[in-house]
Amino acid sequence: MDGTLVDTERYWMAAEEELVESFGGRWTHEDALGLVGSGLWESARVFQAAGVDLDADTIVARLTARVQEQLAEHGVPWRPGARELLEALRTASVPTALVTMSVRSMADDVVRAIPFEAFDVIVTGDAVGNAKPHPEPYLTAADALGVDVRDCVAIEDSPAGLTSAWSAGAVTVGVPNFIALDEAPAHVLWETLADKTVSDVAALLDTREASA
Repeated sequence: MDGTLVDTERYWMAAEEELVESFGGRWTHEDALGLVGSGLWESARVFQAAGVDLDADTIVARLTARVQEQLAEHGVPWRPGARELLEALRTASVPTALVTMSVRSMADDVVRAIPFEAFDVIVTGDAVGNAKPHPEPYLTAADALGVDVRDCVAIEDSPAGLTSAWSAGAVTVGVPNFIALDEAPAHVLWETLADKTVSDVAALLDTREASA
């Protein structure tokens, strides 16, 4: 979701900087990049090490609330082509799942802003035992959809997300945002979703079947 469907990574980075600085610490852009795609509770340990004297649940709640405030103030900043491709997939009756390490309330805020029924399944960071890059989030999504994960295409913007989907067995598409994905486990890299169609997504599965 964050960084792939909606361009909210900058909201998270601002919230992280505010949080660390409120405890007298320093949080750099490089520090923020290191957490892109990570689970919130795993990230909480990093903030604690940076001097944030709060328990993990409180850290997650404060960060999420601050991002939600920015969404309410500035609106949902869609990534180029993401909403259009998602709508085309839905029109073509393709089952879809949102797999995000944000908490459910945050995901619900974004999904409510989509003017059509966008997802059959939503898997969030507070609903799995192991966050990305572990395969559990994508395995959970495929199971909830009632499909073989090898028949799924996962679109991600972070190494952690791509590793999660790849290790689960999905076809992986990397769409870089803040982080280069040249070394990440992606079957293909797309510069943008702006010109992509349902046929482009389907072709990825056809290509893997042909090479199997």
